[in-house]
Amino acid sequence: MKQPGLIQLYCGDGKGKTSAAVGQCLRAAGHGLRIGVLQFLKDGSSGEIAVLRTMKNVTVFPAMEKVKFTFAMTAEEKAETRRFNDGLLARAAAAADTLDVLLLDEVCAAVSTGLLDEEALLKFLREKPAGLEVLLTGRDPSAGMRELADYISEIRMVRHPFEQGIAAREGIEW
Repeated sequence: MKQPGLIQLYCGDGKGKTSAAVGQCLRAAGHGLRIGVLQFLKDGSSGEIAVLRTMKNVTVFPAMEKVKFTFAMTAEEKAETRRFNDGLLARAAAAADTLDVLLLDEVCAAVSTGLLDEEALLKFLREKPAGLEVLLTGRDPSAGMRELADYISEIRMVRHPFEQGIAAREGIEW
């Protein structure tokens, strides 16, 4: 009998939400589970995605090639990003029966900024295959995401190098 799939939410303003979820994916992949990884509001160029792409039982769904911070997007770019993200979620939902674990990275921010249809996400989470483990990451999860989550891990920022003028570093923050 297959074990039940739960919903894990990694949220908060601290560093490490994606890293924690990717660690969960690596653990699952090491046990032979089939993993799907989607990144919203990211271009897929981070170090952890490069490693995940090399693993035979991990499918990394294509990310947008050029991603701006939401505040720097024009209305047209926001509409294009919304269409892409809604399509990406639909592709993941269509593939859900072939996966054991699905990471929806930065899904909270995509929803909170209006760049992903929240109702479509919540419908997917309610109707997901029973054995599918879903990992959600990002800041400011909606009440609906919090309600459906079986695990909620909040990562809180106490101190960050950005406050000292240190920019994100390749291989450390991305």
